[in-house]
Amino acid sequence: MDHITFLVAVVIVTALAFDFTNGFHDTANAMATSIATGALAPRTAVLISGVLNVAGAFLSTEVARTISGGIVDDTLVSPGMIFAGLVGAILWNLLTWLVGLPSSSSHALFGGLIGAVWVGAGSHGVNFDKVVEKVLVPAVASPLVAGVAALIATYLAYRLTDRARKESVTKGFRIGQIASASLVSLAHGTNDAQKTMGVITLTLISAGALGHDAGPPLWVIASAGLAIGLGTYLGGWRIIRTMGKGLTEIQSPQGFAAETASTTVILTSAHLGFALSTTQVASGSILGAGLGRRLAEVRWGVAGRMVIAWMVTLPAAALVGGLAASVVQNGGDLGTAVVALVGAALAAGIVAVSRRNPVHAHNVNDAHEVSIRTEPPAKVGTAA
Repeated sequence: MDHITFLVAVVIVTALAFDFTNGFHDTANAMATSIATGALAPRTAVLISGVLNVAGAFLSTEVARTISGGIVDDTLVSPGMIFAGLVGAILWNLLTWLVGLPSSSSHALFGGLIGAVWVGAGSHGVNFDKVVEKVLVPAVASPLVAGVAALIATYLAYRLTDRARKESVTKGFRIGQIASASLVSLAHGTNDAQKTMGVITLTLISAGALGHDAGPPLWVIASAGLAIGLGTYLGGWRIIRTMGKGLTEIQSPQGFAAETASTTVILTSAHLGFALSTTQVASGSILGAGLGRRLAEVRWGVAGRMVIAWMVTLPAAALVGGLAASVVQNGGDLGTAVVALVGAALAAGIVAVSRRNPVHAHNVNDAHEVSIRTEPPAKVGTAA
């Protein structure tokens, strides 16, 4: 434990804070469609998802190894760079959560790390071939594959049940959604919790506490799983609303098809070590399910804003991570303190703004989109 300095401890705590934001940011990936169709009550859904996220964290470490020894050169990385990258990722997660946009927590993390390492160690500190192979290619392919799979599954589901009673079909698929949504949660823990494991492992390697190419210790796996599980249980209701009601009106056969497609893609990629975005996979599946049902309405405006968010996530987080790394590198301990204080102030400000228009378990299905109220609500008995 001699290698665990104060800065390393700060980085580990910050990594777990990112993991927490990842949990509530990405709860929608598993449970938005089940909540939208009424297959699960909102609080029950996030509880199941949180527990299974923790369980999924113990299933594999391939994605963690991709991050700890893949996209950046661990021999050139310092704890300060990792801290700066995490700050960029956390702030982007909170900002997109505020506006209800299901952007990629994974790409926010990758972008923050890439920007911080690029500034701190130079461009040779980033393994761009691995970034393309393990991050960018899956980012393009995974939502397309998931979308096509969900489209075909939805079409077949409606064709096979065309002559059955609608009430029986709805009830049967809602029961199926409990299982399929649970599998997405398990897969999410397998993929996304590993990203924080990889960051903490990279920190321990850079500090000399672990050897080169080491895998995550058990305590790292457990703490990352618990952090993402707790964040998931609290529920990212703003993004659940967007994914469950904003992209298309989901019926139970579509929800089952979307969740099954998402699970297949996420678990396959986790086994191969691809650190893909579970948000993009789930969004692609929901869009595919919308297209697979005849006369279903797909809200392309919402989908377009999501795609724009996906495109800017990595460079935006990289920019913030790079700026933070510059302050940390030039300012030493004082610079680290400044970055921590500014980051905490911005995070607190975002949370304060979110309280002007709260979204929670009781109103998550009330509207299609999340808007931010800029004026205080009118008092009862006064004109609007």
